[in-house]
Amino acid sequence: MLSSIEDKLQSFNTITLAEMEKVKLMNRVDTKFLVTTEQLMEILDRISQRYFVQFNEGRRIADYNTLYYDTPDCKMYIAHHNRKLNRQKLRSRIYVDSNLAFCEIKTKNNKGRTKKKRVPIDCSNFGTMLQNDDTRNFVSEHLRYDVSELSPVLENKFTRITLVNVEKTERLTIDMNVNLINRVTGKSACIPNLVIIELKQDGLCPSYFRDVLLDLRIKQKRISKYCLGTVLTNPNIKNNRFRRKMRYIEKLCNTKIL
Repeated sequence: MLSSIEDKLQSFNTITLAEMEKVKLMNRVDTKFLVTTEQLMEILDRISQRYFVQFNEGRRIADYNTLYYDTPDCKMYIAHHNRKLNRQKLRSRIYVDSNLAFCEIKTKNNKGRTKKKRVPIDCSNFGTMLQNDDTRNFVSEHLRYDVSELSPVLENKFTRITLVNVEKTERLTIDMNVNLINRVTGKSACIPNLVIIELKQDGLCPSYFRDVLLDLRIKQKRISKYCLGTVLTNPNIKNNRFRRKMRYIEKLCNTKIL
């Protein structure tokens, strides 16, 4: 299926990583959608003339590796589970094809806006970034948690397509082949047919992509890859709020995941 998706992307005009810098949207509104790989094929057909695809290191589909940090009692996960409006997540992320890595803090406020702050780290520090004084100071300054309590919890490897509309007012990230490994429990999980699409805008402005999904009767579905991965790989974690969403994913992808 991945080769078929790559073929679809050949019909998109390309945009370089440097040109994408103008569409960072570090302070934004995020809207997420869950689709199957089959639905993604139709979506790509419909939007190919209205979006650029990011082309970097000779590839239109990039590899990502993310490591989420949390406290021993998973306070960041629990804050999301309990619907706390002001919440944060901490992660290290490697952009594999570019050989770049960052420490990233995502903060979501009670207005639904997400702010992301990040600093570069060495790829070799992917799982040990908090041992670096500069990174540790950055986290202490911007994260509302005691750094001494934080450690790597969940690793997430996936492939991503990044699109930007021709007006350069929004970005789409399309994540596939999500593989999850829990650093605490040792358990792993994957949902091969699940595609997570995130629409990133500076505000709620008109979107051709949103119109296409409306026509296909695909509705917004809030999801966090960190929370999804935690539920799938930590059998002892509180998860009652996410059970309905898990059943939805099972039905969508026609697979048993719990």
